[in-house]
Amino acid sequence: MRIGLLTDGGYPYATGESRLWCDRLVRGLAQHEFDLFALSRSAEQEAQGWVRLPAQVVGVRTAPLWTADEETLGLHAPRGPFARLFTGGGARTYARRERRLFTTHFADLAAAVCGAAGGERGGTADAGTGARTEGAAPRLADERFTRGLYGLAELAFEYGGLPAALRSETAVRILEAACRAPGTGRAVQTASVADLLAFTAELDRALRPLSLDWYDEDGLGAVDLCHAAAGGVAALPGLLAKRFFGVPLLVTEHAVRVRAHYLASGGAPAGAPVRALLANFHGLLATEVYRQAALVTPGNTHARRWQERCGADPAKVRTVYPGMESARFAALGESEDDGGPDTLVWVGRIEPAKDLIALLHAFAEVRLAEPDARLRIIGAPAQGPAGAAYLERCRALAAQLFPSDGTAGDFDATVRDSGGAGGDADGPADECDGPADDFGRAAGDFDRAAGDFGRTASGGEGPVTFEEIGGPEVPDLAQAYGAGGVVVLSSVVEGFPISLVEAMFCGRATVSTDVGAVVEVIGGTGLVVPPRNPRALADACVALLRDPARRARLGAAARARALELFTVEQNLAAFRGIYLDLIARAPVRERPLPAGDDTPRPFATPPEAHVRDRWPVPDEGERADRTPSWAGAGGSDA
Repeated sequence: MRIGLLTDGGYPYATGESRLWCDRLVRGLAQHEFDLFALSRSAEQEAQGWVRLPAQVVGVRTAPLWTADEETLGLHAPRGPFARLFTGGGARTYARRERRLFTTHFADLAAAVCGAAGGERGGTADAGTGARTEGAAPRLADERFTRGLYGLAELAFEYGGLPAALRSETAVRILEAACRAPGTGRAVQTASVADLLAFTAELDRALRPLSLDWYDEDGLGAVDLCHAAAGGVAALPGLLAKRFFGVPLLVTEHAVRVRAHYLASGGAPAGAPVRALLANFHGLLATEVYRQAALVTPGNTHARRWQERCGADPAKVRTVYPGMESARFAALGESEDDGGPDTLVWVGRIEPAKDLIALLHAFAEVRLAEPDARLRIIGAPAQGPAGAAYLERCRALAAQLFPSDGTAGDFDATVRDSGGAGGDADGPADECDGPADDFGRAAGDFDRAAGDFGRTASGGEGPVTFEEIGGPEVPDLAQAYGAGGVVVLSSVVEGFPISLVEAMFCGRATVSTDVGAVVEVIGGTGLVVPPRNPRALADACVALLRDPARRARLGAAARARALELFTVEQNLAAFRGIYLDLIARAPVRERPLPAGDDTPRPFATPPEAHVRDRWPVPDEGERADRTPSWAGAGGSDA
């Protein structure tokens, strides 16, 4: 069959989300053909190019979301000679009829976003997910959002010009009227003109897929199934493919986009009105995506709970764990080497969400109980100045807690002075409040100590070292996990914990914080403690450091669990069955063979075509004359 794979900021680009998973999926299901429809997030991402694509990728279409240039390749041109005559064949100002249609459809969408942002009458909006409570008002908001979204899509399909209209004065005035309407929330009602302009700019980027030239018989109309590698904006082309051509939609989310958007917007410089409007727009979009999807496949039950809270039908949700390569860790996992018996290892991307501040405070407690213990922090900072700044703050804290002479010193007093693990049992109030933490009162002390951490925090002889994979001490990822006897995860925010699964493949005992899908992944094969609690983290680490036999038992159990649940093979087997199941339920019609072509075509006529009875009525929005490409005369022989 022919699969349309929809991505946002990932595959086939060399950087971005889910690129490795998409590549393994495409290469592992070689019996199918894949058309890639990719949205790019930045000029830097496009400059880095694509990964090498396998032969089963038969077509690639890309479009940027990072530019406001209406002439960018990939925007849909108006249909018909008259539309081209009036608009010049490109994205231009609408005529009177098109302006009236835009006003109607955008007013519906704006009323839904602004009304639901304030909860509407009789309904409430969830601050974390953007989902609404059950009732007439939320259903009305969903209906108006759907009517406005598809109305704008059809307007863009027929006439083009949607990006310019979304940034026009008309759009801002419509949005302002919707914000000032009765029933909206206080934050929305206080939106300034600057807030409205900021929101319309973000809305233009989010709705850019409506204006692409992907919706024709040679594009998404030619595929048998649309598979969105993420929800939200990535799934928008799949919504339109279902509406225009009846193509079924499959949505895979390893991290729920509504949740990720809410967490990211919490530390954004935008004002409260912009954050409220964006959160509710993405919540309404997620609800529509889940409603129209034939199947939703979250990567874990933590993501599944978010999806169901946002309106996904539990009957259409099936958890499929993301597959990971296990062969690279086989030698370490099957060996008797237990790493450094007194060494803790942390592996990952260095950023505030990983809460290394709490880990360093916890290690100060560990050193009180086990003076010979070491901590190896292995990883690179997140891209951008924020990641580098966070790394420097962690190094400064390490220098303050662990003097360069390598002695333990008065850790308890030092930790208490910095507001850390020696204080409240609930964890440091200043350092560990979450991803947007600014480290409170201790920030100045950490900065002053940054120039004096010496060999201790830079890979020397002290108890704490900061290292990167690829160096002489840690040449590859497997060696990173093999560098210690216990692997630690200290995050305050986590989706599917990839580093934890890799440690399990290596047969390592783990200590983790109870966030995201950690408990689901561990399943009793490691120790789990509350987040932002350095003392509990330290106690768990000390317990494993002092008990080699327990470490060995937990490590063996963890490896067995990972091999059973989290391999590439189980992931491919699941999607192989899902593809066949969805396409088997797609509406079909009989197509006559071309004149003069006597070549046998197996399955060219579906068996149900010979049944003398009424055919099942397809779901609303699906075309009953839909035929998979592999079953038709003009399709592929795959």
